[in-house]
Amino acid sequence: MQPTCSLVLLLSGSGSNLQALIDDLERNNHPGRLKAVISNRADAFGLTRAREAGIETHVVDHRDYADRLAFDRALMAVIDGYHPDLVVLAGFMRILSATFVAHYRGRLLNVHPSLLPKYKGLDTHARVLEAGDPLHGCSVHFVTEQLDGGAVIAQASVDVLADDTAERLALKVHQREHILYPAVIRWFAEGRLRLNAEDAMLDGVLLPPSGKMIDIT
Repeated sequence: MQPTCSLVLLLSGSGSNLQALIDDLERNNHPGRLKAVISNRADAFGLTRAREAGIETHVVDHRDYADRLAFDRALMAVIDGYHPDLVVLAGFMRILSATFVAHYRGRLLNVHPSLLPKYKGLDTHARVLEAGDPLHGCSVHFVTEQLDGGAVIAQASVDVLADDTAERLALKVHQREHILYPAVIRWFAEGRLRLNAEDAMLDGVLLPPSGKMIDIT
């Protein structure tokens, strides 16, 4: 029996990636256990998803704190109460301080809606359309102090069609995220994935800068 990997997930919105993770955790032989879901917004629907699944929830409202560091320290105190092996960012719409990121270095993951290193930051779907790119997608990466700049673990792509809109692209990318992100979390929980200095390693092998490309059809 594999040892349990404890998870804490942070979100700000509807929690569709949370639901994908919950569904994956319910499958047999998953070593991960989601201990808590934390949001900076009390009205985030993801909290409802978590409660319906019997997962503990917390709200740490960033508006209650004088600055980013004070908020991050309060957030860290709640997270550390669960002694997580992995902290999962799933639509958590706050830029985290260097103190926070350093505290969870090597055990902090994020999913980003682009094929990194392209299109860091916001509005990725519109930017892809404006650039006329034939491919778009999502990336799961370790979080570092650089925005969307940590080692990429895995990516999944979608074709950009002539009649695609930003909204349609967002839907297609979300569908990829819901498969890719749980798969990467499972790798970590199984002990297959780790951060070595600045590089991601899977099964003891250094991953390329763009990570492992996963074919999701």
